[in-house]
Amino acid sequence: MRSAYLLVSHGSRDPRPEIAMQQLARLVREQVQLTLGKSIASVGTAYLELTPEPLHQQIINFARNVFAVCSQSPGFQACLKIVPLFLLPGIHVMEDIPKEVAVAQQVLGEDVLIELKPYLGSHSRLEQLVAKQFAGTTATAKIIVAHGSSRANAQQPVEAMAKKLGAVTAYWAAAPSLQSQVKALINSGCKQIAIAPYFLFAGGITDAIAQTKEKLQWHFPEVIFQLAEPLGATAQLAQLVWDLLE
Repeated sequence: MRSAYLLVSHGSRDPRPEIAMQQLARLVREQVQLTLGKSIASVGTAYLELTPEPLHQQIINFARNVFAVCSQSPGFQACLKIVPLFLLPGIHVMEDIPKEVAVAQQVLGEDVLIELKPYLGSHSRLEQLVAKQFAGTTATAKIIVAHGSSRANAQQPVEAMAKKLGAVTAYWAAAPSLQSQVKALINSGCKQIAIAPYFLFAGGITDAIAQTKEKLQWHFPEVIFQLAEPLGATAQLAQLVWDLLE
């Protein structure tokens, strides 16, 4: 059975996340080739929102393009493995993407089996990448800033991670906010605060977090703020993605 791989992210009007997605796809492709000894590996990207085509159509197009030649062989079967590049089990991960995959599977039929893999944030070693965001910091207090979700218990994984790393959590689209957590830490006597954006790539929200940090610095000049970069398209992240795809 021939396999292909598709990385699915949210989508953005900012060009930087798409560029980073392409870089990550290349790194995952290299990991597939190294692990399986293949000279060619099909690794693509797709987006849930902010694209001309819905996700299910992107999946269908990718599968038909990758498996077009092989599908002419008698008894041909293929497997398309999809990993959602989301960090929290929100509505997109638990509802939207499975629905889109189901539509694509119905259209593609029995010749192509779609395997929807666990979302990226479920990987147990993701905590190590977040720990690297704090590496070298002299701050006595740490904040992990995630997107947040309206879905019940969606924040639980990042809350558990923060507890292990000795950090508190803040959310961009939910409470508590970065501002409120910073104020709480300052009121408890903290003079050095490290902030780690729990986002894959730089984009509009990470820019806004940086701007918020600058405003907080202006309001609290006696406090030292250290802002880390987002996780980024690295070989380490590609290895975690491949772990989920295998």
